[in-house]
Amino acid sequence: MMYVRIEDLEKYLKLKVVYASTNIHSIKVYTPEVVRPGLQMAGYFDWFSHERIQVLGKTEMYYIKTLEQSVKEERLDKFFSFDIPVVIVANDIDIDEDMLKYAQKYDRTIMRTKQKTMKLVNDTINYLEEQLAPEITVHGVCAEVFGIGVLIRGKSGIGKSETALELVKRGHRLIADDAVIIRKIDNRIKGYCPELTQHLLEIRGIGILDIKHLYGVGSIKIDQFINLVIDLEEWDENKEYDRLGLDDAKAEILDIRIPLVTIPVRPGRNIATVVEVAAKNYRQKLLGYNTLDLYNRRFFNVIED
Repeated sequence: MMYVRIEDLEKYLKLKVVYASTNIHSIKVYTPEVVRPGLQMAGYFDWFSHERIQVLGKTEMYYIKTLEQSVKEERLDKFFSFDIPVVIVANDIDIDEDMLKYAQKYDRTIMRTKQKTMKLVNDTINYLEEQLAPEITVHGVCAEVFGIGVLIRGKSGIGKSETALELVKRGHRLIADDAVIIRKIDNRIKGYCPELTQHLLEIRGIGILDIKHLYGVGSIKIDQFINLVIDLEEWDENKEYDRLGLDDAKAEILDIRIPLVTIPVRPGRNIATVVEVAAKNYRQKLLGYNTLDLYNRRFFNVIED
């Protein structure tokens, strides 16, 4: 998503509209930064980032009240003359009458919230960064396995959805099936489900299943940071697969490199179990335990003996 509508921000932060501009339904924000315009209230408008969301806390609001009437009106007039997307007042502070007058004059939206200023700033930035993050959609399944975000890829019919269903039966959680929206946030990638297919899983021969309805709310999750990519592929007799854990393969998604495990699929292999083990093994490595190191020590001890 390349922009955020002010209406969506209003719903997410549960803001109260004090004055709605005539174009409020079409106002869009393109940057995740916000501004606390204290310098502008003091009369400094050079390098004013007016395209950002403007947040006014106690400091700015009470400072405005200390200004002489003529100075206050001059600065508010100039402030609202800029093409500001929205002004949000924190701490549920009453809106100054002159502020409301100039907002109406230039048709600028003002909203208010009970949230503390820094909490409002942090929540706003986090929401904007998530919504404005670089985004792609990939074919696959995303699930949370033992707290590890796993993206399962593979060609159609390889068994991704069936594997996800078995994982859900074992107590793990489904994020998305078939289409996974991936966003880059703080140099990590996060998986989401398109609204159309949320909580749904398609199993060939049965149809579309509502996982939330069948297995309960604990079986699904809205989003998940992806820590591990698993590629399912048909077993190739002519291909050498990693048997010791020597491969340090990576999948590159949105310029982020993620550990990659390739699992060959053939009749009789319990793929869900292998995925569980891959997630546990990844978690062990994060904690500093590597089975290959243990094997190597045993191997060299045998040679020395």
